[in-house]
Amino acid sequence: MSVQECVKAVQNRVTAAAMAAGRDPSQITLLAATKVQTSDTIREAIAAGITCCGENRVQEFNTHWADGAYEGARVHFIGHLQKNKVKYLVGKVDLIESIDSPELMTAVSDRAVKVGVVQDILIEVNIGAEASKSGVSPEAVENLLSLAAQLPGVRVRGLMSIPPVAQGPDGNCRYFREMQQLFVDMKEKIVDNKNSLDILSMGMSGDFEDAIACGATEVRVGTVLFGQRPPMRQNG
Repeated sequence: MSVQECVKAVQNRVTAAAMAAGRDPSQITLLAATKVQTSDTIREAIAAGITCCGENRVQEFNTHWADGAYEGARVHFIGHLQKNKVKYLVGKVDLIESIDSPELMTAVSDRAVKVGVVQDILIEVNIGAEASKSGVSPEAVENLLSLAAQLPGVRVRGLMSIPPVAQGPDGNCRYFREMQQLFVDMKEKIVDNKNSLDILSMGMSGDFEDAIACGATEVRVGTVLFGQRPPMRQNG
């Protein structure tokens, strides 16, 4: 199928999953994970109705940004972020989804203050406690929210998670439900009006319908939109 056909098919699946869960489909963001895609492919996806793109790598973001590939859509950074690359994103991307330490949050705030913006962020949660993945423990989220309340350059919009690879149908529902409960708990504990939690980013190509059923407000999909990714360039 063409990118346009794939976008339509996935939009229909998002709508069906939302309605099955008794939710309003318009309240769920379909984010196109554009890792290793070309600027032309990104433009094609946006023309087909994608309103939000997610980049994993700073260098690819810089290339597509310079090309004007994101025109007409919001841009999120969804990959692991090093402090020395914060300067390339703050003030350009609409949302940094992968804040996973006090040091990184502080670096983002410092850069945001320097360029005169307040950067929207998500706290990444390692809900499966996997050593190979980034993210803070669920128990550490409240402390990061408290830190954010003291930092002038960041605004926490919610939580993000990448659960373990699903083992069979509904395999990640346990983790999705845990994330939803954590999301609700943190919303109840926030006393700083600057931080209004309204985004729960979870679910990818293999399990986004389960994530929607469990309360996701954003799903990040790539393969079902663009097919299997080509090999990564060694110099990219």
